[in-house]
Amino acid sequence: MDGGEVVNSHPQEPHPVPESPRAGRVAAVGLGTAVVLAALGAPLGWLWSAFAPDVPLVKTANGMQLTEPQPEQFVAADGWYSLLGLGFGVLAAIAVWVLLRRYRGPVTLLAVAVGTVGAALIAWWLGSRLGQDAFERLVASAPVGTTVSQPPELRAGGFEWVYGFIPTLRGDVLLPAFGAVVTYTLMAGWSRYATLVPEQEPELDAEPAVFGPRPAAEWQAATWSRPTPATGSPVPDRGPWQINGAGIDGGPGPTNDTMPGAGPWATPPAEPNGDVSSRSPAPQAPTEAPAPPVPDPAAPPRD
Repeated sequence: MDGGEVVNSHPQEPHPVPESPRAGRVAAVGLGTAVVLAALGAPLGWLWSAFAPDVPLVKTANGMQLTEPQPEQFVAADGWYSLLGLGFGVLAAIAVWVLLRRYRGPVTLLAVAVGTVGAALIAWWLGSRLGQDAFERLVASAPVGTTVSQPPELRAGGFEWVYGFIPTLRGDVLLPAFGAVVTYTLMAGWSRYATLVPEQEPELDAEPAVFGPRPAAEWQAATWSRPTPATGSPVPDRGPWQINGAGIDGGPGPTNDTMPGAGPWATPPAEPNGDVSSRSPAPQAPTEAPAPPVPDPAAPPRD
């Protein structure tokens, strides 16, 4: 410390900014991410066909007919596809966010959206085709009145062409992409890094700060500085300061050490009545206890 200025012996270095990957590498990683997510639609379709119930049909002379007017299996198949697809999208977004932390950004978000849409289409196609060949062979060879089970079908979503050339997705097929995009966007909004890429934390000082009273050895070794008068001339060092006859360190001090505009340190100024001022009042002598009362001789004796 010199002239009131505090010097930090351990200056903190700025946070290192991570190097951004090249655009070509980001595009390649995004394309690979979309392909991998789309390929995961195959196990998703198998899960859907395993959980969704089959629809019971009966063979008649006019073809296959429902055994019930409004079977619940159609609703259950759509529900299982929705739940599995939404959960797949959320898990895919979390996995991409954790594994591809260096490539976080809009390109990766677009890759996640495209990949989950592809996975939804593959899951829909594969889940509907599993067991479909066996069902068609059974329908062709079964006699009239035979009850057969049809594999699950998706009725609350699908793919169609608008005006014959514009591909359009609708319904449950969009749920995996919806869950993935929302989850990825929320994690990006909650990230504490401006670039979404984790930055290297600065290293702490090797010598930690110690809080508490200073040891006695350090206090004894410390050098006391004397204040200077208003004129700027230093006061000669004639020993430790003396307050009420004792030095500031407990030892004897000089009796004629004075400061500009102040009296001697050794003897405080006297009061007008000649008494020496003190911070605490003078102790008073203890008073004697009063004597016990003398009994009256004319009073009758007590029993």
